[in-house]
Amino acid sequence: MSSQTQTKALVTTEWIAGHAKDSGLRVVEVDVDPSVYEKGHIEGAVGWNWKRDLQDQLARDIAPKEALAELLGKSGITPDTTIVLYGDNNNWFAAYAYWALKYYGHDKVQLVDGGRVKWEKEGRPYSTDVASHPATSYHFKSS
Repeated sequence: MSSQTQTKALVTTEWIAGHAKDSGLRVVEVDVDPSVYEKGHIEGAVGWNWKRDLQDQLARDIAPKEALAELLGKSGITPDTTIVLYGDNNNWFAAYAYWALKYYGHDKVQLVDGGRVKWEKEGRPYSTDVASHPATSYHFKSS
């Protein structure tokens, strides 16, 4: 992966189609409706539910740093992993995840330009296999 690509906030559907399986990169689908992921997703993508995974259910605010670190670890993500996000609802909640990750200090994060809608319009393939990646112990870098 080129350093130029790593510094851009957006990647194209064409780019992610060719790089989704790269080591050091994790594709994440962020949905409001978890059944969207189950119906099909970019091969190798892990699925995050916005309400369950990215929100503090009591405070109705961004998930606490520790909860997000646990989610990243379960998703096989390390501080050196480039996370590429996309999702339903025109990438709204993928953008929310992008913001949360940046807020807590994970800088290697990007969005798929056009998200799920563009991927589908281009007729790109989906997988129904649930992605499984070895868990990690994620710790945000100190700020």
